[in-house]
Amino acid sequence: MSEHIATLPARRPRVSRRRVTVGVAAVAAAFAAWWIVSALGLVNGARFPTPLTTWQAAVQLSRDSGYAGGTLFQHIGHSLRLVFLGFLVAICTGVPLGLLMGFSKRIDALVGPVFSLLRPIPPLAWIPLAILWLGLGDPAKIFLIWVSSFTPAVINTYAGVRNIDPTLIEAARVHGAGSPLRMLREVLVPGAMPMIFTGLRLSLQTAWMTLVAAELIGAFIGLGKVLDTAALDIRPGMILYAMVWVGLLGAVMTRGLEWIEKRALPWLR
Repeated sequence: MSEHIATLPARRPRVSRRRVTVGVAAVAAAFAAWWIVSALGLVNGARFPTPLTTWQAAVQLSRDSGYAGGTLFQHIGHSLRLVFLGFLVAICTGVPLGLLMGFSKRIDALVGPVFSLLRPIPPLAWIPLAILWLGLGDPAKIFLIWVSSFTPAVINTYAGVRNIDPTLIEAARVHGAGSPLRMLREVLVPGAMPMIFTGLRLSLQTAWMTLVAAELIGAFIGLGKVLDTAALDIRPGMILYAMVWVGLLGAVMTRGLEWIEKRALPWLR
């Protein structure tokens, strides 16, 4: 289960101005190199996106006619909705299951083997069953996003509970936190919270990766639909523009999750 587990530092260093400057300079240099390579005709514009074709794609998606069945904001809104719903279901199911498995050896012994058998199955392998069960609509895509996001949430929550000092648990029992519900609320959840948020960040990343793959099959609208249609139309500029939006939206949602984490865990700032 180690591939889904990440460790958190005790304290996160603040982003320095020098680091920001270096990052901006690196992006500017990459864009300049892209522009020069395209201007000199060193690559085939029909296969490799150029600044001009990417700009044309941006203009087309911004118009009312749009592309691939919708405008930019329609595609973004639909993809965000799918990711949010699938991610929300993963939180509501994966985190409680990880807490129960970490707290109860009986539940771990009962559920652990089944979870270990299902965990290695790639999320995209569920596509045929998702279509068979739920059709080609949004429920099938939400199901696939849930499947992919569920595993990191469970594993990291489980690891967070297991890493709590047993002495702390015994001390809580001595001081009156003997009931399972009170132990869960006052000891296990606060103690496992850093690893829970780590799992949620990993879950969010896999949610976006699965969304694009799910929307490539049977989607009527969404950023994945834009990518699929642009590939069929051989429009590398449109492909790149849609990819940029996927990256931006994923980064914004990740930053929002980090903002919530900093307020929930102020000692990690």
